[in-house]
Amino acid sequence: MEHERATDSFDRLTGGEVPVLIDFFATWCGPCKMTAPALDALKQRLGDRLRIIKIDIDNPHNAAVVARYGVRSVPTLMLWRSGQLLWRESGARSADELEQIVRAHAAM
Repeated sequence: MEHERATDSFDRLTGGEVPVLIDFFATWCGPCKMTAPALDALKQRLGDRLRIIKIDIDNPHNAAVVARYGVRSVPTLMLWRSGQLLWRESGARSADELEQIVRAHAAM
């Protein structure tokens, strides 16, 4: 998984053909800590067919992208492909739930 820090990079990363799951998180967030292993498992399952990016909302370098997308609670997950937001939701999810969401929305 990658950590992202700039809105320009965010646009570049979400603009490709490979689906991108963005995890807006905070290090102090309990549900975020529960989501981390699910994201690891999802990456193992889908490999290069899915890119997962983690964005720490408390990092000042990320303030612009957090504000741009109105992230007010964590974890907030967003699924992107070809510059289009396909799905967004806040709250912890299991690897199975996330895989179903990715497959349903990203036509995998």
